[in-house]
Amino acid sequence: QLQLVESGGGLVQPGGSLRLSCAASGFTFDYYAIGWFRQAPGKEREGVSCITGSSSTTNYADFVKGRFTISRDNARNTVYLQMNSLKYEDTAIYYCIQVNYCAGARIGQPRGSWGQGTQVTVSS
Repeated sequence: QLQLVESGGGLVQPGGSLRLSCAASGFTFDYYAIGWFRQAPGKEREGVSCITGSSSTTNYADFVKGRFTISRDNARNTVYLQMNSLKYEDTAIYYCIQVNYCAGARIGQPRGSWGQGTQVTVSS
């Protein structure tokens, strides 16, 4: 089973940037589509972005389009989320997880267990 560990969160001012990492262990990492999700206090978890195993397709939620970029390095078993122009409303715990698809401009449903996530706080 694929195991994923998030890192890279922190405190950043509005307009700033962070890069999150999602390190995977397990075999055939490059076979899996991976998604980033987030959960803000008092809100439901929501999909942010996803990427296919070959990086041929990337999808984004409307609220991060143009600001966030997802990528992956299969040689390092790692998926990244570059977050630029951060806003107060981006404050949340961010999670990466395998998704059942990443296609048709949609972020698929999560598969497997959620990890600890990484906290992103946007504050002045």
